[in-house]
Amino acid sequence: MKITSRAKATAFFITLGACLVALTIALNVSWIVLNWREVVPLVLGVILFGVIIAGVVINTIFLVREIRRNEQHDSFLNAVTHELKTPIASLRLYIETLESRQLDDARRREFYHNMLQDTDRLLGTVEQVLKASEVRQRSTRKNWAEVDFGKLVAESAEMSRTRHHLKQEELRVESLPVEELLVRGNAEELKTLVLNLFDNAVKYSDTKKDIKVEVSTPTLDTISLSVHDNGTGIPKSELKRIFKRFYRAQSEKTKLVKGTGLGLFIVRSVARRYGGDAYAESAGEGQGSTFFVKLPRVYRA
Repeated sequence: MKITSRAKATAFFITLGACLVALTIALNVSWIVLNWREVVPLVLGVILFGVIIAGVVINTIFLVREIRRNEQHDSFLNAVTHELKTPIASLRLYIETLESRQLDDARRREFYHNMLQDTDRLLGTVEQVLKASEVRQRSTRKNWAEVDFGKLVAESAEMSRTRHHLKQEELRVESLPVEELLVRGNAEELKTLVLNLFDNAVKYSDTKKDIKVEVSTPTLDTISLSVHDNGTGIPKSELKRIFKRFYRAQSEKTKLVKGTGLGLFIVRSVARRYGGDAYAESAGEGQGSTFFVKLPRVYRA
């Protein structure tokens, strides 16, 4: 929804609320004037009053939701703007320096490496936005196949270590069944799901990373992926909200972490697309978090 339409929707609910309040006051005044000994006006008045109160309550609920959506939307725009502007400004500075100065080969290679990192960051932000749009559309099974989920998790862990310059012990797969674990779906979407979970754990972990990954089969027809971190933790009141589109936890520590508020939304959307689900557990702020994804297991015919 565009910002202008959201502003109009908010204005509509505010106006409606004001009208309902005014009508309630007018009705109360009219009751005082009425002859209270007459039963019919009294009953009608009580019914109308109940309807108006219900309308005010419903309107208030919608108004609060609309305000929250506006805030989340604005926060998303600010985050995306920052995620795009920062690497672009950095790239411009590197290019201007390369153009105006004579640098030795080692320095030039360092600049090229940093420029590639900035372009990767830009590409990652754009891909997150596009993927968030894709997962909201109706799914087609055109590119679905039987994917070895255990192998995909192992490959994704190695990619995350390289991307975030992590040691083996900082992001480790502690449990991975030796048997083939098949999930039917799009391999790229499933990899995005896993990488987003790993990226989230890295971003919200302490300086000393301790991320544990486990893949298990709690039932014959279910595959479970859990990612535990030693990071900022999540208040219990926000455990369900963090999977909403654009939503970001409101603690002071999490506000310092860069992000668009789309990563976990994509995780849950992809999981549900394939008949699974995603949820999180945490003992509270500063206690770390564990994210779970459950997916239906399939077997070769």
